[in-house]
Amino acid sequence: MPIVNRVADLHAEITAWRQDIHAHPELRYDVHRTAGFVVERLKSFGCDEVVPGIEQIGVVGVIHGRKAGKVIGLRADMDALPLEEETNLQYRSTVPGKMHACGHDGHTAMLLGAAKYLAETRNFAGTAVVIFQPAEEGGAGALAMIRDGLISRFAIQEVYGMHNYPGLPLGQFGIRTGAMMASADHITIDIEGKGGHAARPHLSIDTILVGAQIINQLQSIVARNVDPLEAAVVSVCMFQAGHTDNVIPQHAKLRGTARALTDKVRETLQKRVSEIVEGTAELYGAKADITYTNGYPVLVNHDRHTEFAASVAREIAGSDKVATDFPPVMGAEDFAFMLQERPGAFIFVGNGDSAGLHHPAYNFNDETIPVGASYWVRLAETALAG
Repeated sequence: MPIVNRVADLHAEITAWRQDIHAHPELRYDVHRTAGFVVERLKSFGCDEVVPGIEQIGVVGVIHGRKAGKVIGLRADMDALPLEEETNLQYRSTVPGKMHACGHDGHTAMLLGAAKYLAETRNFAGTAVVIFQPAEEGGAGALAMIRDGLISRFAIQEVYGMHNYPGLPLGQFGIRTGAMMASADHITIDIEGKGGHAARPHLSIDTILVGAQIINQLQSIVARNVDPLEAAVVSVCMFQAGHTDNVIPQHAKLRGTARALTDKVRETLQKRVSEIVEGTAELYGAKADITYTNGYPVLVNHDRHTEFAASVAREIAGSDKVATDFPPVMGAEDFAFMLQERPGAFIFVGNGDSAGLHHPAYNFNDETIPVGASYWVRLAETALAG
């Protein structure tokens, strides 16, 4: 079954919503304008319930079908990134230092379009709960909404998510069972040595040298402590030390991330990072304090629900345009928390030949809207058939 006709009719309206949201990006939990935009439209659609303020700012719309039945959750994220936009779009960001560089504007607009259709037709048995979440970009908004009772309050039995994917052709989908996106943990290393004159290094303990050695040694973890058939990443992305060219600094700070596709590898990374940091610092006579913080878990798709999601995608795109062995990615996604609470699946939808996610020239492709919104519509109607 191709694009839903009514969704195609709504394309221009949904695009206008998307571009309005794009022009007014907001970060993490400070998405008040976007949440208000969502609430206003859900109410205008005639949703049975519109509940703002889940974990202060999240929004939920409840749409009942023609008779009672199962309850499913459909989730979109609303927040932008702290990034300066580098496009010449007519609707480019109006807020300096903020932009929708990950497509959450498109995710929100597509789910709004699906909600409008579902509220109009109600051609299903059960309840569709549309979830508009803040703070996916590092703020664990999904976990916050869960802790505020999202799953239990609305009696959600299954959950589904979707994300655009640059490089995947328009009109195509990608999904896989099991681990689809990586865990993301955070590493902060504070090094204390002995500052001194650059001309007398033998009287100092050089924190820059220690930091450099720690960075080099951390790369051995993936190379020598992780099974070559497994996936893992350890990246140091910040190194701060010193203020001038003739002083060996007393202090240095490193920050980075560790990522894995299994809990076992995730545990190995944490153990080895701590051992290497402490051991390397001691070797050079320095002291290193490490803060290792667990962030988003591995996103794991449930088998039956993944096949169901893929079957819906095939109805929209055709069987040859849905990859069910899509390679896992080392990016992270807090929808993983929802999949820990309830069975479901997360799917990628093609954004075509665009700049990559988190790039200043990125833009969500509005031609994706009918595809993604139709997927949501058919998923709800099929999951809640009866």
